[in-house]
Amino acid sequence: MDQSLRRKLDRITDILWAGGVTNPVTYIEQISYLIYLKLLDEEEADRELSRRLGVGNGVLLFPGEAERFRWSKWRFKSGTDLRDFVRDQVFPYMASLVQDEPHVAEYFRDAVLEIVDPNVLKQVVDELDEIDFRKLGPDVKGDIFEYLLTHLGQSALNGQFRTPRQIRAFMVEMVDPDIGDTIYDPACGTAGFLIDAVDYILARYSEEPLEVPIYGEEWLEKRGQTLEEAKKEIPNLQTYKKGLGEKIPDWGRLEASIYGTDVSRQMMRISMMNLVLHGIGKARLKRANVLSEMSGLTEDDLNRRYQVILSNPPFAGQIPKESIRQDLPTKSKKSELLFLALMLRSLAPGGRCAVVVPEGALFGSTKAHKELREKLLREYELLAVVSLPAGVFKPYAGVKTSVLVFRRPKTEPTNGAPATRHVWFYEIRNDGYDPDKIQGGGRPETPEKNDIPGLLSAWAEYKATRFQKPPGIEAGSVLPAGSEEPRCWWASFDTVAENDWNLAASRYKPRVAEPVPDEDPAELIREVLAIEKQLTEGLEKLLTEVEGR
Repeated sequence: MDQSLRRKLDRITDILWAGGVTNPVTYIEQISYLIYLKLLDEEEADRELSRRLGVGNGVLLFPGEAERFRWSKWRFKSGTDLRDFVRDQVFPYMASLVQDEPHVAEYFRDAVLEIVDPNVLKQVVDELDEIDFRKLGPDVKGDIFEYLLTHLGQSALNGQFRTPRQIRAFMVEMVDPDIGDTIYDPACGTAGFLIDAVDYILARYSEEPLEVPIYGEEWLEKRGQTLEEAKKEIPNLQTYKKGLGEKIPDWGRLEASIYGTDVSRQMMRISMMNLVLHGIGKARLKRANVLSEMSGLTEDDLNRRYQVILSNPPFAGQIPKESIRQDLPTKSKKSELLFLALMLRSLAPGGRCAVVVPEGALFGSTKAHKELREKLLREYELLAVVSLPAGVFKPYAGVKTSVLVFRRPKTEPTNGAPATRHVWFYEIRNDGYDPDKIQGGGRPETPEKNDIPGLLSAWAEYKATRFQKPPGIEAGSVLPAGSEEPRCWWASFDTVAENDWNLAASRYKPRVAEPVPDEDPAELIREVLAIEKQLTEGLEKLLTEVEGR
């Protein structure tokens, strides 16, 4: 995305802010509506061309009199005529396309135009009209929305904030999604995990995937370097492969395998638009409170099992007991345990899950905490506990968190044997961003301090053994004095069981022995005796003075 496009987006957000639409979630949602209407107009032009050439199915989005609802037909209006037409006619028409275009209808269901000032609406429409989305590749269109989503990073709204990209990236790599996997996020927010999973799959199948730093191309532009130059300066620079996706087999199958839910309708619309602009127009997203008896989920939704689950669910405290779904394998009212229970229930045999949890879920001493952790280790294979730095979610939250990576066995363990044989722990002390500074609503990059490449290297080593031989050393080991603190270690199932199913990495971290002092022990003893002698003489003198009074 070039600077001119970035400046245009800044103008649009500034116009909305000055016009009274100041909530980032709200103005991103409003921009999403208008972008979608522009995209549909451009798609209609493509359908018309296909019709003339005799290819495609020939079905139009705006047939006959409905053509007046196309962006290109009403974008010249102004004043209240523009506002009222978009609000009272265009939006309702889009929501009515339930049979012909269900994804469009779902997007505009209950949609409300909150840009009440006609002049503000006109300015935004004019700015967007200058963008020809057809000429932009999916990467650029995706970057447009990612840039808008940075505004969400400036405040945590209703407990919602985006998971940092570098955290999402390593979680996706650890669960290794592929074509044919159903991929699910039960609290999808802006759909970051779902998009990253698709990008990961695209990279696998693209003939010429583009390698970019985890910080993005803009970071390279600021440094005035190519990727190769940056790698020479920062040898452990974390990168990922951003695929072009042109050679991927069965794109429709991939799109249809993406599932997401979120309780917020605003966030659902934002996530849908994020997916659309990344070229994923037919993902199966639904607004639902997945923890509630009144969730809005169908029987098919409730019974569906997924091969890959990726999530950073909200930690919103306790939920009223009478509202909680009865089919979840926990009696807890805490949202973090309920979400973890939901993922256990929703994982297909052979499926993999990576989920962010608060540290308290790993060592909580209540019956519900212990029972759920025991279930995780006995019935599922807990592959890794990745300890994250305390500041990873700054400036929104400072809570200490970890990532659990586990899979469901393809067949049930026999003879009562636990599915988990050992638990591997990895401690990330630096994630490539400064833990103490906040600049522009986020933390500045420190790529020279980044433990994530080391994590992924150790994970690859672990995976190559079919998860039989965890890297690192066993829990309880004592390292020689002067040794570096270990980054990874492991504990056997029995060891974890003996510790009340505690999964906090620090509980099992091997310690480094204290260095042996260089001084002569005999000399130290003489010094202590001399001090004792001085104390004794002083006390005897004091006693004589007291008795002589």
